[in-house]
Amino acid sequence: MRCVVFGSTGYLGGRLIPGLLTAGHQVRAVARNPAKLSGVPWRDQVEIVRADVTDAESVAAAMRGQDVVYYLVHSLTQRGFADIDRAAAHIVADVAEVVGVSRIVYLGGIVPESGTLSAHLASRSEVGRILREGAVPTLELRAAVILGSGSASFEMLRYLTENLPVMVTPRWVRNRIQPIAVADVLHYLLGAATAPGEINAAYDIGGPEVLTYLDMMRRYAAVAGLRKRVIFVVPVLTPWLSAQWVNLVTPVPRAIAVPLVESLVHEVVCRDHSVSEIIPDPEGGLTPYDRAIELALAHVRDADVPTRWSDATGGPSAPMPLDPTWSGGSVYTDVRTERTDADPQVLWDVVESIGGESGWYSFPLAWSIRGWIDRLSGGAGLRRGRRDPRRLRVGEALDWWRVERVDRPRLLRLRAEMRLPGQAWLELSVRPDEGGGAVYHQRAVFVPKGFAGHLYWKAVAPFHTLVFGGMARNITGTAQRRTAGTGA
Repeated sequence: MRCVVFGSTGYLGGRLIPGLLTAGHQVRAVARNPAKLSGVPWRDQVEIVRADVTDAESVAAAMRGQDVVYYLVHSLTQRGFADIDRAAAHIVADVAEVVGVSRIVYLGGIVPESGTLSAHLASRSEVGRILREGAVPTLELRAAVILGSGSASFEMLRYLTENLPVMVTPRWVRNRIQPIAVADVLHYLLGAATAPGEINAAYDIGGPEVLTYLDMMRRYAAVAGLRKRVIFVVPVLTPWLSAQWVNLVTPVPRAIAVPLVESLVHEVVCRDHSVSEIIPDPEGGLTPYDRAIELALAHVRDADVPTRWSDATGGPSAPMPLDPTWSGGSVYTDVRTERTDADPQVLWDVVESIGGESGWYSFPLAWSIRGWIDRLSGGAGLRRGRRDPRRLRVGEALDWWRVERVDRPRLLRLRAEMRLPGQAWLELSVRPDEGGGAVYHQRAVFVPKGFAGHLYWKAVAPFHTLVFGGMARNITGTAQRRTAGTGA
């Protein structure tokens, strides 16, 4: 089949595409910013096109000549996401009819049988309804909590359970949930491409067990080898307060924590298992909960996390100030250059491994305090970490930065996603020195927004020698020690 995937830079899209290729399908990957796909291992096996689901002309160009449309897009972190997703669903449904695709596959959320839906679940349900009411048959799969390394639901569960041996939790932790392993979600998505007949219906998909969130935390602790968690359930914690706590304790920011928690307020259990009538279950059956946790933890431990929830949360890139494409207002910079006897490749390896567990090579307390301030204000903070301890790719999250450019082994450019009165970039570059060794160049760039932005830069400028100067010295010093240790 010829399959076009909208949402190819997202958590599931980035895992679905390799599966489609392995199954022998031709794949067209759609992205608003194709540069975010420059570092994925399957880059040369697919056709990559630029499109925005709110632009009918680009959607038509992306769909033309395709058999199956995978629609894995939602605007969860954007203001007014329900209106955006509604408009996009109408465009996708209408264009699919015009260009003549044969099937749309959409992943939504399980709809509770009673109660008022959260804004997130209501929007996902509405998108599915709009697609099914279109002329092109739509196979909608509905899942609750998805368990897999790097998923927002798994990260929330993991950090809450690991960081809090004693918990005071809201009463919704006793609601029933039917979680599903990401491998099983991908199995159904792959099967949807070739399921026989003209299918225009929604199917719930879930794992083999129905649990409460309380059960999930206790069993996670057992699988992870943690001491038994002490959990007190109280009736006074609202979903909003719970989301603020998730924002502080886990890498999941407030913008995502709120809809996740609001969804858990409902019981999300499959109504039936009729999906098996059109897509047979995986060989060996669906993945039990404990096994799903074991697999996810193994991928985290082995640094083998192909995609993360944060891959899809970054906004589009803007031109960096001082680049040829830049035009506009004031620009502040902090530039540092250090020469070192280190081997250039060793120096680059240190640069590319920055952040996450490696840290930022200067004044850890200052970075930690700034990270907590960012979390308290609803920003990314430092908890997002990194997907891989050694290798970065364009578009992925790195603590409170977004990787904007990687020219290996020469240049790394990061764009700040912390809460700031302006825009900020950090650029780290390496070049061989003519006399041997290497030259390290570091440039921090800040574009203030309004008077507050100017005040912010002037307030933090006195600390730059400590923070940015220390970073440059420590990065080159680390590379020099590694070079001496290896004899490079």
